[in-house]
Amino acid sequence: MSADLHHLLMVYTAYVIAAGSPGPSNMRIMGVAMNQGRRAALVLAAGVVSGSIFWGVMAATGVSAVLTRYAEALIVLKILGGLYLLYLAFKAGRSALASNDRVAGETTADEALSGASLYQRGLLMHLTNPKSILAWIALVTLGLGPESSWHTLVVILGGCAVLSVTIFCGYAIVFSTAPMVRMYRRARRWIEGVLAVFFGMAGLRLLMSRT
Repeated sequence: MSADLHHLLMVYTAYVIAAGSPGPSNMRIMGVAMNQGRRAALVLAAGVVSGSIFWGVMAATGVSAVLTRYAEALIVLKILGGLYLLYLAFKAGRSALASNDRVAGETTADEALSGASLYQRGLLMHLTNPKSILAWIALVTLGLGPESSWHTLVVILGGCAVLSVTIFCGYAIVFSTAPMVRMYRRARRWIEGVLAVFFGMAGLRLLMSRT
């Protein structure tokens, strides 16, 4: 029991560090929260959470471990993920160069997006990230000791799911507060420029990585 608890604590700590660290998903949630508001960011975060849970289940059932043995499958995911990040970089860069009046009009159009569209964007971002697969395999391996049962696996997935909701939705809530929104409006071009560089570097790094 103590061994299982020790493994669980290691898994939860590792997950908080991995999911809470600045990454494409968190940066996207932050940008949407400051630009389009809390509701849009929460819906986007729900898609990210679903993608994380999906890869967690895949890792638990061993499906993702099979994927890692086939280089072609990971290469396809890397290409899709890298291209999607470059697309986000293009959008952020265009926004950084656009006038405030133009952005206001585009924001109004974005706010008209259905919840399903926002959800799909968040889900797609996480499903096309091969590092999510590898991270979950590492977490599951770390949490399961030689005498672990399926109950331990359920606790790992359940706990990480709760942490996932807390972290990603927490980003959506914090960065949609009035002070953050005011900061975004004052420094919109700088923020969008930073996002463009971040997404661009992440996309190129994913496309050029060998693992």
